[in-house]
Amino acid sequence: MRVLCVFPAAMPSSSRPPACLALVALFLAQLLHLSFSSHAGDRRPLPVDRAPGLKEKTLILLDVSTKNPVRTVSENFLSLQLDPSVIQDGWLDFLSSKRLVTLARGLSPAFLRFGGKRTDFLQFQNLRNPAKSRGGPGPDYYLKNYEDEPNNYRTIHGRAVNGSQLGKDYIQLKSLLQPIRIYSRASLYGPNIGRPRKNVIALLDGFMKVAGSTVDAVTWQHCSIDGRVVKVMDFLKTRLLDTLSDQIRKIQKVVNTYTPGKKIWLEGMVTTSAGGTNNLSDSYAAGFLWLNTLGMLANQGIDVVIRHSFFDHGYNHLVDQNFNPLPDYWLSLLYKRLIGPKVLAVHVAGLQRKPRPGRVIRDKLRIYAHCTNPHNHNYVRGSITLFIINLHRSRKKIKLAGTLRDKLVHQYLLQPYGQEGLKSKSVQLNGQPLVMVDDGTLPELKPRPLRAGRTLVIPPVTMGFYVVKNVNALACRYR
Repeated sequence: MRVLCVFPAAMPSSSRPPACLALVALFLAQLLHLSFSSHAGDRRPLPVDRAPGLKEKTLILLDVSTKNPVRTVSENFLSLQLDPSVIQDGWLDFLSSKRLVTLARGLSPAFLRFGGKRTDFLQFQNLRNPAKSRGGPGPDYYLKNYEDEPNNYRTIHGRAVNGSQLGKDYIQLKSLLQPIRIYSRASLYGPNIGRPRKNVIALLDGFMKVAGSTVDAVTWQHCSIDGRVVKVMDFLKTRLLDTLSDQIRKIQKVVNTYTPGKKIWLEGMVTTSAGGTNNLSDSYAAGFLWLNTLGMLANQGIDVVIRHSFFDHGYNHLVDQNFNPLPDYWLSLLYKRLIGPKVLAVHVAGLQRKPRPGRVIRDKLRIYAHCTNPHNHNYVRGSITLFIINLHRSRKKIKLAGTLRDKLVHQYLLQPYGQEGLKSKSVQLNGQPLVMVDDGTLPELKPRPLRAGRTLVIPPVTMGFYVVKNVNALACRYR
């Protein structure tokens, strides 16, 4: 507040207008009132004028712990599933396709799971099953009846099963497999439950109490979005990306109660239910959810994730019915080529504002770090690979610090290709569209070299991989 009275320089103070003196008195009274109010508890800081464009110039400082990995996952961490529908839709064509075999080979090493909803109704036949000659049900009985999501048996089969009974059946199955030479060393995984709601957690608890030591890994399935309500912008919601983290904690709590350290697999990862949604779950936008899932699972210690499905099932697959790779395939291929099983801790500054009381600030910039794939001969052991998801509508700048400072970086930036934007089924790597050279040859994944010390600029609504070369990270030098 400003009060201005103009007086001629020669005017004595006794002659100054009383009205103006009254204004001065009023101003002094208000000033004293404001002063007393501030001392009485109103301690809000006065607004400070910020320089225009300051927000855009804010750098994110990024460093990685290189001494020890925080987790080590399976070499087959990213694995694949085939749905039984391929039997009806042309199994022989599948096996004889040179193009499809080339695409599958690109994602090796991996486990291949044969399963899905239709497996619940497959009939197993084994005329040489020795268990049947003893008058009891053989392994085929248990394999058939406990294939997928036992928590849904009441809906599917009209009868329910509790966790204790399920555990006893797994123990019986293992005892039947042991005498059979080809199964004597077979691994057993289960119980392959669905989303860990209250009743499902109760089933898992009963199962682990009885058969926790019987299975080689505990398995469950996850569906991210209800296919009936999905929109393209759903794939950019941080709340959606964070739902999986809570499920992991629930599963781990039960497993570690009975068998601490037991491996956990996400056996059946789909982006949307009901087989996916056309033009969405097979688009570039779905990749944000898929890449974040890979980063989050590895970071929280899940040993294997099995993607449903590799080929020809709804719209969640990596390869379409014409044997054309979709955006999630190229994303998976880059992951396989660049990411090793050792997970590293990421340290950032300036990533988000200080949370206000009662309000959660959710990250729209996701950063994960691994040792670079030791089988990638383009990079020496000790290199580190970052993969970054930018959900912001503005570009973000990242300055590598600490052990990563002034290192050469190879950029693999994946963006949609064509006029459809986030709905595109084609992608480009560093500005070049990704397409197969021929049925037997995948394209070369060429990086864009960035000079040492250069700030990483992450374009809006994109994802990419960044190999930091020659870091000589102790965690990454040895197996």
